[in-house]
Amino acid sequence: MAEPIHDLLGVGIGPFNLGLACLAEPLDDLDTIFVDENPAFDWHPGLLIEGATLQTPFLADLVTLADPTSPYSFLNYLKQTGRLYAFYIRESFSMLRAEYNRYCRWVCERLPSLVFDARVTDIEYDGRFGCYRVRVEHPVGGGRSLYRARRLVLGSGPARSVPECCRGLDGPVFHAADYLSHRDALAEVESITLVGSGQSAAEIFHDRLNLAGPDQRLDWFTRSPRFFAMAYDKLTLELTSPEYIDYFHGLDEHSRRRLRDSHKSLYKGISEDLSNAIFDRLYEKDVHGTANVGLQANAELSAATRDPVSGCYELSFEQTEQRLRFRHRSQALILATGFAQRVPDYLRSIVDRICWDDRGRFAVSRDYRIDHGAAAVFVQNAELHTHGFSASDLGMACYRNAVILQAVTGVAHYPIERRIAFQHFDAHAHVAQPANGRSRA
Repeated sequence: MAEPIHDLLGVGIGPFNLGLACLAEPLDDLDTIFVDENPAFDWHPGLLIEGATLQTPFLADLVTLADPTSPYSFLNYLKQTGRLYAFYIRESFSMLRAEYNRYCRWVCERLPSLVFDARVTDIEYDGRFGCYRVRVEHPVGGGRSLYRARRLVLGSGPARSVPECCRGLDGPVFHAADYLSHRDALAEVESITLVGSGQSAAEIFHDRLNLAGPDQRLDWFTRSPRFFAMAYDKLTLELTSPEYIDYFHGLDEHSRRRLRDSHKSLYKGISEDLSNAIFDRLYEKDVHGTANVGLQANAELSAATRDPVSGCYELSFEQTEQRLRFRHRSQALILATGFAQRVPDYLRSIVDRICWDDRGRFAVSRDYRIDHGAAAVFVQNAELHTHGFSASDLGMACYRNAVILQAVTGVAHYPIERRIAFQHFDAHAHVAQPANGRSRA
């Protein structure tokens, strides 16, 4: 018996595709399935540090900004689990990372369209039936399966970014995404060095500040010009808007690249509360004479080796503004060096059906397609270079999913906002501005 042909298959079940599954579930005219190689949903488990929060408000859950009435909202999760009043009394817009993870797991238990333990190994196009044949293997359960779908949404996510000089190093060196599994063992080493920037690096540094004794050395290096806080003022937040995506997508590649560099403080910064907490903890340790700590900005890691005798890492840095080189030794090394986009191997059989730019990246259309006009292959969080920093923003996930669902079905099942910002980005807006003022329609 031939496999059924689904209307849409999502590869990867992170928050973005999980939100898409939630919004697709009540649509009677849409048959969907979502597959993921992991045995269950677990969002960055190595970074679920106690007290760590998301940098977006709780309204940026899986569904609310597209459908506030959805049963898969965070508020409904709180109500169904008896935590709504406690969250209300807490008076904080910020979700704890651990609670967000539990919320997503709760949603997963209620969606029949999700298949875990299913690693996609290859995708082929079947012209006879006008569908994609998606081959998967089951790492835990064993065996293989085949799924067929007319459309794909690729949400398998970026890969961990590790500096080339650190690849192949042995010993206590690991990516920040694995922090919690190494956390206890770090208590035994004399010195720890953290390389990288952003919220995850700051969360780990703050955690180590609270755990380290006076005899343990803790250093933090970043190639950024400073340990900057995330820009979170309201007019800046208007850059996470449909009209700014329109504007950014319409720019030439040179302008987009320049803007991406200037936007790092908008999505790679540290929350102000955490930045202040780190300073206060440093001040307190300094008062007690226990601040065995170093912080260095403008420091780019250029080489790393491990001394087989002492077991220490020999790290070479360059102070990028002064062009001065220096060396540093450490017994443990944490790489908070983020994630990088990659082209999944499972696309090798359909590369000719995908649009590419001159740098070998997905050429993503405004409605998140990467196919040659058939509205058949879409991406989640793989469009930083074409749509700007909102690609990874949880707050814009519902908007993107509503756009994808409209492109797939031809129907606006969820209202899609066109203008939400008070400011204009495109100068053409002044030419066609209505006489009675600005319209938010």
